[in-house]
Amino acid sequence: MSLSMYQASVPVLVRALKALSGVLQKGADFARERNIAPDVLLNTRVIADMFPLARQVQIATDMAKGAAYRLAGQDVPSMADDETTFEQLQERIAKVIGMIEGIEPGRIDGSEAREIVLKMRSGERRFAGQEYLFGYVLPNVYFHATTTYAILRGEGVPLGKADFIG
Repeated sequence: MSLSMYQASVPVLVRALKALSGVLQKGADFARERNIAPDVLLNTRVIADMFPLARQVQIATDMAKGAAYRLAGQDVPSMADDETTFEQLQERIAKVIGMIEGIEPGRIDGSEAREIVLKMRSGERRFAGQEYLFGYVLPNVYFHATTTYAILRGEGVPLGKADFIG
């Protein structure tokens, strides 16, 4: 049996987002237990020229949402990117999971060659659907999820590999 584009995208993205949610929950618990203001963790960066934790989560969810909608040939709904608390980030993750799980598999299956055009600051970037998913979306989702994990782990949150994998 071959792997469909739906199977290679939505369930994989949902699993990554659920694991990200678990990592964030451990971060929130850690902040509460240690009496650390949550915004301290949410604004922490790996290094000065990288985005802070909250933005990492926003980008991971935007990538997942964008992938499902673009592969389905639908316009991508926008989100405000205004989350400032762990709770709001959790709500965002749950909302995106619900959005992408709501896309019918048949809308995504067969999208291997669908042209995906991204308008970026550097100009347009064109992909075939399969290249977009495997060469752009999945690496980006995992990069931003990993960076979120690394920020929290670097601040002392007791996380392990199993937390990242989900």
